[in-house]
Amino acid sequence: MPTEVKVPAMGESISSGILASWHVADGDYVEKEQVLYELETDKVTSEATAENAGVISLKAEEGDEVEIGQLVAEIDESAKAPNGEAKAESPEPAAKVEANGAAQTSPTSTSGAGLPPSPAVRRIATESGIDPASVAPGSGKDGRVTKGDMLDAASKQKPSEAKPAKAPATPAVQDNSERTTRKKMSPMRKKIAQRLVSATQDAALLTTFNEVDMSAVMKVRKKYQEEFVAKHGVKLGFMSFFVKATVEALKAVPQINVQIDGDYFIENNFYDVGVAVGTDKGLMVPVVRDCDKKSFAEIEQDIIDYAKKARSNKITLEDMQGGVFTISNGGIYGSMLSTPLLNMPQSGILGLHNITQRAVVVNGEIVARPMMYLALSYDHRAVDGKEAVTFLVKIKQAIEDPERMLFGV
Repeated sequence: MPTEVKVPAMGESISSGILASWHVADGDYVEKEQVLYELETDKVTSEATAENAGVISLKAEEGDEVEIGQLVAEIDESAKAPNGEAKAESPEPAAKVEANGAAQTSPTSTSGAGLPPSPAVRRIATESGIDPASVAPGSGKDGRVTKGDMLDAASKQKPSEAKPAKAPATPAVQDNSERTTRKKMSPMRKKIAQRLVSATQDAALLTTFNEVDMSAVMKVRKKYQEEFVAKHGVKLGFMSFFVKATVEALKAVPQINVQIDGDYFIENNFYDVGVAVGTDKGLMVPVVRDCDKKSFAEIEQDIIDYAKKARSNKITLEDMQGGVFTISNGGIYGSMLSTPLLNMPQSGILGLHNITQRAVVVNGEIVARPMMYLALSYDHRAVDGKEAVTFLVKIKQAIEDPERMLFGV
């Protein structure tokens, strides 16, 4: 009996996801622990691996919305590896031989190099009437015909070759298919959108600003960077300074380290800080734990590890839960100033921006200094303006005089 490949449970709040991509094709021989597919949910994108080796039969297509526990593939364990004693049985022939010996093509034709077509290729073949064998060799591995090859062939199909279209039920409208692209919102993007709307509707959102002279931090980094890398194996970045400065500011203004739960304020006595990481799937906020107890090197290493996990779809729900405050650095993209939205149910988020040389007055003289604008968005239900301004001032003091963080003043 073949092994069933089902969508695994991923947390109580996740009931479904989008099968973002298959890493194997229908009829492939897969090894144990080989990555089979990527599943994108409203919180995280994860990979599923094969429990056993064998020939895989796909039961769902890329882009399908699948439920937790749904069967998406089967693996025939009785089949041996191609270089073993036995191989998987060949798929049913793509061409049906009639009594007179003539071959009649069908959508299940092989897609090149004797390889069976993927579910997406079969679907397009059925809809367009194009035989995958006529498109071979394809652009995929070993000449396999891909979904893109079929779509390209369909776009070049002459009107006379195309299947007759059904008469429209409504009056014809202008065809804007070449001017616009309709793409379904991914579960993660949909969740991000919901959370952003919630931040504006469910909180009394307000933003206060300040600016900080980055000269002292840049001087420290330049002075100790080489020794720091040699000892710890990671670069001393700006983010560790801001994480440490945030911890000191949260200690000085504990009202920002709270969450609202109905009629109650929940004051947090720990310092787990979320650091926003941009990925092609959207913005993710992994949480650096116990920042008050960690060194600069440990914080830098955690941020690097999380960034790698996020961009390779290895991030987990646990990595992104439980933060008390968030730092978002739009400066890496060139942002000069912004008003970041809260990562609910947190009461504050710090926005960092690009560093530019600006004319400032120092000791009565106009000088050029590397300056950065800071933005603190906060929930005015929990935080008053005085506390918000004090928080930003504490951040400014810590960054402009880094030694303060060593002595906690």
